[in-house]
Amino acid sequence: MGNRLIPAVLLALLVIVQVQLWWGQGSLPHVNALRQELDQQKLANEEARRKMEQLSAEVTDLKQGLNMVEERARNELGMVKTNEIFVQVAK
Repeated sequence: MGNRLIPAVLLALLVIVQVQLWWGQGSLPHVNALRQELDQQKLANEEARRKMEQLSAEVTDLKQGLNMVEERARNELGMVKTNEIFVQVAK
């Protein structure tokens, strides 16, 4: 009986480890799915970081002077200074 008990226990442990490896939490498919999710999140974080840097630079420009405000007003709203003539050339 002792000769058969040890291999049976080892076989049972091997089966348990294999089940955990393929279907349990931390299994290979689960880890691959988590890696893909992590890669997607890294891309989203990088895009958000770039957008935040752009907005931060824009805020800095707005705080430093009115040149940026004047440029945006001219481009987006078509505003002109007093005693200034606006001529639009259509191509």
